[in-house]
Amino acid sequence: MLQAKDVRHAELAQRLPGGAKIESAVRRVERFFDRHPLDQQDTARLVLRLLPDTGPRTFLLDRTNWQLGNQHVNVLVLAVVWRGVAVPLLFELLPHGGSSDQLTRQTLLDDALTLLTAQQVEVLIADREFIGHDWLDDLLTRGVHCCIRLRNNTLLDDLPASQWWPNLGVGERGLITHDVEVHGLPLQVAATIGQDGERVIVAGNVPAARLLALYRKRWKIECLFRHLKSKGFRLENTHMALHDHLERLLCLLTLAFVWSVVIGLEEPARIKGHGRAAWSAFTLGLRRLVQAFTRAASGLPETLLALITQAFASLHTVKSESVGY
Repeated sequence: MLQAKDVRHAELAQRLPGGAKIESAVRRVERFFDRHPLDQQDTARLVLRLLPDTGPRTFLLDRTNWQLGNQHVNVLVLAVVWRGVAVPLLFELLPHGGSSDQLTRQTLLDDALTLLTAQQVEVLIADREFIGHDWLDDLLTRGVHCCIRLRNNTLLDDLPASQWWPNLGVGERGLITHDVEVHGLPLQVAATIGQDGERVIVAGNVPAARLLALYRKRWKIECLFRHLKSKGFRLENTHMALHDHLERLLCLLTLAFVWSVVIGLEEPARIKGHGRAAWSAFTLGLRRLVQAFTRAASGLPETLLALITQAFASLHTVKSESVGY
């Protein structure tokens, strides 16, 4: 998958070792996705071990989708932020309509809290799609800090959010530093006007002064989706539609993404004039791994072995208690 930068069976089969015909290699790939006991809980445990962190972790919740013929595939993804990069951790496949209901979100949160405690979650950041009394009440009951964008018509103490701060200018902030009622629950609220003139209103059970800065981290999960799709492994090219097959594919993509990020963060990055890196850690790491696999295929495995050792070195240094199991 790393060599192909693609998820299609034929592309993977072409890179399998051995002299088997392509049809046999494709069937081998199909058998893997049909039978291998790869599990997302085990994958998530490994991810947390590979990404050691001494303090609470920031989580991002969002949905990604692609189209398979006339069928829409929607996946709810819970990602963890590590060294400034959003890394996939857990996911749930959604119905064709794409909406996630309360039970689906609770299931994802239940799975996450078998890996960590609520105290190890610094904050959960989500867009305005993930709102509602039951969902917010569940987060607050569990003791999970949240930062969630509101719709403009959401009521804040019986007044639509769009009617608060009527004279707010571009780049200015409006804060409600005391608890107001949002979907029947006491939360603090912050608002601003973006450069495009759009009003951004965010609520949470953290101090209002922190909400907008926290919410800005949400764009990292959009970068993750681009890396899994058009900028990386072309996830939307897959022809798989069965739940178990897609789950195994997403587990593999998670491991490939994590390995690329771990390697890429150690690569020297060129900084452009605006102060940002020319290439993401994922892109740098993926290039390095593709190069290493190519050299290994030519009989020069030393670089690849070094990158394997580098990626998995943290498994020998991180105590299991630090990730809650």
